[in-house]
Amino acid sequence: MRAALVGVDFGKADFAASLDELSQLSLTAGAEIITTFACKRSSPDAALFIGSGKAEEIAAAVVDFSLDIVIFNHALSPAQQRNLERNLKVSVVDRTSLILDIFAQRAKSHEGKVQVELAQLQHLATRLVRGWTHLERQKGGIGLRGPGETQLETDRRLLGERVKMLKAKMEKLHKQRETQRRSRGRSKTFSISLVGYTNAGKSTLFNSLTKAGTYAANQLFATLDTTSRRLYLEDVGNIVVSDTVGFIRDLPHQLVASFRATLEETIHADLLLHVVDGASAVRADQIEQVNHVLKEIGADHIPQLLVWNKIDQAMLEPAISRDEYGKIDRVFLSAKTGQGLSLLRSALVELMREQGLEAEVPQVLP
Repeated sequence: MRAALVGVDFGKADFAASLDELSQLSLTAGAEIITTFACKRSSPDAALFIGSGKAEEIAAAVVDFSLDIVIFNHALSPAQQRNLERNLKVSVVDRTSLILDIFAQRAKSHEGKVQVELAQLQHLATRLVRGWTHLERQKGGIGLRGPGETQLETDRRLLGERVKMLKAKMEKLHKQRETQRRSRGRSKTFSISLVGYTNAGKSTLFNSLTKAGTYAANQLFATLDTTSRRLYLEDVGNIVVSDTVGFIRDLPHQLVASFRATLEETIHADLLLHVVDGASAVRADQIEQVNHVLKEIGADHIPQLLVWNKIDQAMLEPAISRDEYGKIDRVFLSAKTGQGLSLLRSALVELMREQGLEAEVPQVLP
């Protein structure tokens, strides 16, 4: 799909990084980026988000470059999206829809698929325009419509029923997870969750530590499903490590809500390994964004250890750094090359002993 990207600078410091991220998101979704438009405004235009002059400029580019889609680096209101599509004569996608689309492509497990569909339907419910007749066909069509019901009302009702059914499925999956977690709690197994910005290298680190072989790629949102594995640490025994979905700035609220079940692995962890892309120029901002989402899901009280990943790209040496009280606050490593992994293992043992926690000791049969 031939795409144009649009970013509006409202005076925020992270504008350039955010636009670069939109480019990565678009490529991940399968778009071919032909051109990019950037403009400055003090506030969004109520009707078009951008000004009418900029809309005309983009409309001309749509014709000149034979574009199929225009992707905005912002959340658009239903009215703004509709007005832009009328003006530009092509499909218009906002940042929220783009992220939801990537999640839909990436979801592999049953739970992941249910969570993504629920988030998509809740987002689409706000911009429903005769788009749901395919659901009617699935249910038999004739005789389904109520007396005097318009097409839009029928679509809304069908959408509501689907959302209700998906929420019931999510509740069932949530209970299954709770049961698994309780059994882990009874065995008092120390649990660690990997968190971090998308593409920081969480899955690569997870694979390096646990030899799990989960999917890891240099792209945004390669991981959507939480995977847990046991890890044996010298002197303390087995612990459980969980890999989780990556975070991103302006993560759609529907996704945070829908993925709460998956992210609850994070809430119930004893320690968070906050993986940071040490080679990124905007890592401080990314750390802040991750902490913001952790607060939103109620995981901001859990102890954190910063893992400064990709030291091979940042030209740094493997090391453990300590705060003014002598406590470990950062480990510098490369999950890809394996440099510093032994330091992380020893740091985990030290942190566990500090908290007075023991791992699950394997039973030795006589």
